[in-house]
Amino acid sequence: MYDIGIIGGGTAGLTAAIYGQRAGKKTIVFEGTNFGGQIASSPEVENYPGIAKISGAELSMKLMEQAVNLGAETVMEQVTGVRDSNGMKVIETAGTDYACKSLILAAGVTHRHLGLEREEQLVGSGVSYCATCDGMFFRGRDVAVIGGGNTALQDAAFLANYCNKVYLVHRRDEFRGEAGLVEMLRKRENVEFVLSAVPKAIVGEHMVEGLILTNQKTKEDFQLDVNGIFVAIGHAPKNELFAELVELDEAGFIKAGEDCLTKTPGVFAAGDCRTKEVRQLTTAAADGAVAALAAVKYLQK
Repeated sequence: MYDIGIIGGGTAGLTAAIYGQRAGKKTIVFEGTNFGGQIASSPEVENYPGIAKISGAELSMKLMEQAVNLGAETVMEQVTGVRDSNGMKVIETAGTDYACKSLILAAGVTHRHLGLEREEQLVGSGVSYCATCDGMFFRGRDVAVIGGGNTALQDAAFLANYCNKVYLVHRRDEFRGEAGLVEMLRKRENVEFVLSAVPKAIVGEHMVEGLILTNQKTKEDFQLDVNGIFVAIGHAPKNELFAELVELDEAGFIKAGEDCLTKTPGVFAAGDCRTKEVRQLTTAAADGAVAALAAVKYLQK
């Protein structure tokens, strides 16, 4: 029997475990792939308050160690289901059911990928899914941002402050993002729109050296000589397992506000998996703290 069950071992989940343990509650954290979440694969993190520079792997390890040293239990297993049983929250894995008095969902999201050959191999070597995390490493270089929504537009604006040239690549003639952002980017001398173009291949053996695109209208291929490729084509939440316990929005994110409360008493959502505007390390950590304290308050009723 656990006081707080946490699904997801990223920044939000591990922070929730730290706060839960510090409040004297028995917590358990489930992670199906790797503890630390997406940030664990980032070579360097330079936007976490109080830490000028640290690798994503080291930051993740420190979070994990802090939670475990406080007494949190961890389970490296894929969660296969969750259910509410007479007020108890039951977390199911392949071999065991775990009963918890409260539940924090911190399953995170996955960045949508291009699906190109060598894309996975070159993550951290020129391919990135987070401009604010990795953009500084491309100071003075030429990069491409792929996408047409607000995230892509904001990424291009951020990168234009540091990079020599930013190509904003979109498969359509018009952007889905805000018109004001588009107009602002048009005025940036080092930003060039590459429209009606779709990525075909990444050039480079060990580091990104270029991006081959196909013109949607002429069907001709052409190459951009870039050192960085920032993919901003959206996020995919992993909340299908929780659909009976919580309410999901049209995109599949858990409906929960800044208080991290869901429609089910005793069930909270933290981090990137919930509906929110900003998805960063700091907001994930904040959610973890808020959700854990909300769970503690629920347990005290």
